[in-house]
Amino acid sequence: AGVLDSARFRLFLAEEFDVSVEDVTAFVLGGHGDTMVPSTRYSTVAGIPVPDLIKMGWSTQEKIDQIVQRTRDGGAEIVGLLGTGSAFYAPASSAVQMAESYLKDKRRVLPCAAYLNGEYGCDGLYVGVPVVLGQNGVERIVEIELDAEEKANFDKSVAAVKELVSVSKKMRDAG
Repeated sequence: AGVLDSARFRLFLAEEFDVSVEDVTAFVLGGHGDTMVPSTRYSTVAGIPVPDLIKMGWSTQEKIDQIVQRTRDGGAEIVGLLGTGSAFYAPASSAVQMAESYLKDKRRVLPCAAYLNGEYGCDGLYVGVPVVLGQNGVERIVEIELDAEEKANFDKSVAAVKELVSVSKKMRDAG
C-alpha cells in the first residue's frame, strides 16, 4: 500500500463527507491488495479525525467500513470499469508525487513501501508505511501507534506480503 491506495482512500472519504479531497488526509498501511489497512483513526478532514466526524453525525461507522472495503477493492474496481487492461494514470501520478518529493527534497510524509528493520514489529521486509521522503530517499519511517485491531490487520497484511515474496522466490528458483 502506498500513495496510490491512499489517494483512492482520500477520494472515497472526500466523496462521503462532500468536501474537497485537498482537505482529506489519510493513508493506507501494509501490502497492496485485499489485506491493505486503510487507517480511519489517523484520517482527517481539515484536521478533524474521521471517528470524531462519525460522532458529529457526518457519516456512520457502517459507511466508513464500506469505504475501507472499497479502498481494498479499488484496483479491481478500476480494472472492471476499464473492461480491459489496467489502470495507469493513477499509478503514474503516484510515482510523480514520490519522485518530486525525492528530487526536490520536499520531505513529504507519504505512504510507501519501505524496508523495515524492526519498525512496526517487522524485520527485513518492504511494507507500506508512512515515511518522510526526501533527497536521501526514505529519510525517516513514521511509526504510528496501532491499536489491537489495526495491529492484527497490519500483521495479516505483512504475512500476505511475506507469502507473496516466498512464492516469487520459488517461481524464480524454479525457472
